[in-house]
Amino acid sequence: MAISTGGGGAETPMSDINTTPLVDVMLVLLIIFLIAVPVAIQTIEKLRIPVIVATESKDKVENLLLTVSTTDSAGRSAGEPGYEGASRGGECRIYFNNITPVTSEELRDQAFKRLDSIVKREGGAQALMANPDLIPQVHIRGDVNAPWRCVAGAIYNVQVSGYPTVGFITNPVDPNA
Repeated sequence: MAISTGGGGAETPMSDINTTPLVDVMLVLLIIFLIAVPVAIQTIEKLRIPVIVATESKDKVENLLLTVSTTDSAGRSAGEPGYEGASRGGECRIYFNNITPVTSEELRDQAFKRLDSIVKREGGAQALMANPDLIPQVHIRGDVNAPWRCVAGAIYNVQVSGYPTVGFITNPVDPNA
């Protein structure tokens, strides 16, 4: 059996990377994600928009209101005769200002145009940054049965359009009941 003593007298620092701690950390992270992902998926499927005690909001006219729903099991959209309510397997439906149905591309374009006109009217982005209360927000009213993919798609599209703040509208609890 031979032992290496480092050779010629002068001690040189070891330049090899010790990968054992890296492998250990990666294995621990892999195990954590293998446990956490199924739990997160089950949680998302049971998503319910909460019913909470609400206070009067100081709503700005510039705020963008979106309604997110899906088609029913027969493929009908809200507002069509015979609509039976949102279905988890239905196609996503987004209503701009709670009225006009739009596609994802139309939502991005209309939201950008709306925000751009507000920014120009207020005197530019610097003027809005000086007074953050003037920055419009997006308020989303999501159907309880609308899958998260529909709500997340709406959030993504308005954030790509430039809106920095997205909130949710819930059904308030009647304090007298």
